[in-house]
Amino acid sequence: MTPTPQSAPPERTAFATTVTHATPTATSALFDAFLSTDAMAEAFGAPRLVQAMLDMEAALADAQAAHGLLPAAAATAIRQACDASLYDIADLLQAGRRAGSLAIPLVKALTAEVARRDAEAARHVHKGSTSQDVLDTAAVLQTAQAVALLQGTLAGLTDTLAALARTHADTPILARTLMQPATVTTFGFKVCGWLEALQRSQQALHERSAQALALQLGGAVGTLAALGEAGPSVAAHMAHALGLRHPAHCWHTQRDDWLRLGTEVAILTGSLGKIATDLALMAQGEVGELAEPSGAGRGGSSAMPHKRNPVSAMLALASAHRAPGQVATLLGCMAQAHERGLGDWQAELAEWPHLFLGAHGALQALAEAFAGLQVDTGRMRRNIDGLQGLVFAEAATRVLSSALGGAQAHHLMETLSQQAVASGQQLRDITLAHVLADAALAPQIDTDALRRAFDPDEAARWPAGLTRQRLADMSPQRPA
Repeated sequence: MTPTPQSAPPERTAFATTVTHATPTATSALFDAFLSTDAMAEAFGAPRLVQAMLDMEAALADAQAAHGLLPAAAATAIRQACDASLYDIADLLQAGRRAGSLAIPLVKALTAEVARRDAEAARHVHKGSTSQDVLDTAAVLQTAQAVALLQGTLAGLTDTLAALARTHADTPILARTLMQPATVTTFGFKVCGWLEALQRSQQALHERSAQALALQLGGAVGTLAALGEAGPSVAAHMAHALGLRHPAHCWHTQRDDWLRLGTEVAILTGSLGKIATDLALMAQGEVGELAEPSGAGRGGSSAMPHKRNPVSAMLALASAHRAPGQVATLLGCMAQAHERGLGDWQAELAEWPHLFLGAHGALQALAEAFAGLQVDTGRMRRNIDGLQGLVFAEAATRVLSSALGGAQAHHLMETLSQQAVASGQQLRDITLAHVLADAALAPQIDTDALRRAFDPDEAARWPAGLTRQRLADMSPQRPA
């Protein structure tokens, strides 16, 4: 096997997340951690959530001060108190369970911390906002970080796949349909299919996040009534300060833009699952065309010392299997009642991070696999040669159809293929012998063209050209 010219995988297995980001007593958290990454777990961890909620409160106070709705000194005192390290996060989480919303004990604790600094300023904490504004905006801030992580890892993987496709544009390989050998394509052409799906996800994430990462500010029932005429200006000021889109209206129970982003993350995870499926099948010992990078402790078996399990493919597939259920839960939460949902919004908030945790775990796992992927081009050729030329029956049919017509040529090659299987001979030899033995047919057939129809390199010419064209067409498409 000859390794592809990629950098070696990082020494640490990045998708083996430490479990300190989750409840240590929850068994499910152990497996969530196993399937994700430290970086994504941190983005959706409790400290980050609390800080994002406080960032929203600080931006709200600053915006109101800028529009004369509260004293500048009060905004300063509130901003200074908006530091998650000042609060006992475990206590806040426990209190949030009793209150039905984490925002309620957080606002209470923030008010007490501001009062310790400036009693007058404490009267202005959370003014004009509601719990959902705080929680939704915090989720948006966390998700902005999460999308950046996805896009960064995705960019690295697509670059690796593009290089792999260029390297193997001409490498013949069996194409397989319905899990059976079909005809000959090239490995580069196959990789291009993987790559294009991921590039579509790059673009979709860029577009959907630009729309979905929006400020949430509506007050009690979404009307901004507590802020009066200044409400829209306060919201615009906050959105700019937090780096979010300023929507025309709040979206408390209109979750369509938000859910479109979640759906795109699920689609990305599904595309990663497709790549992982192909990788795992091509890495089977009986096929042996690809192998994930090896190393101490990677892909071993507790019982069989010879095993080299495709662990990256396994982790990506595990996330891909979970994503449909996760996005189904999110979509099922869209029918929210009136101006604030009961149970559905809360279920959405709980499910939302899991999509991103799984997607990034799958991405990182495949990025590591392809960074050190081993490609056995010799085995790819032997797998073609071992099928007695049967995979060239379609190409031979095209040559014969010039004299026999399509239907008759197809029937003849079907018969000759059966003879090849029964006799163990090469289909090329049987076909040439049949043509040369037929005095009426032989003069009508270009036997050199018939021989070329059974040549793997000849079969690879067309997909190789398409691969180069596809790579040329896709090269400038990375979103900003």
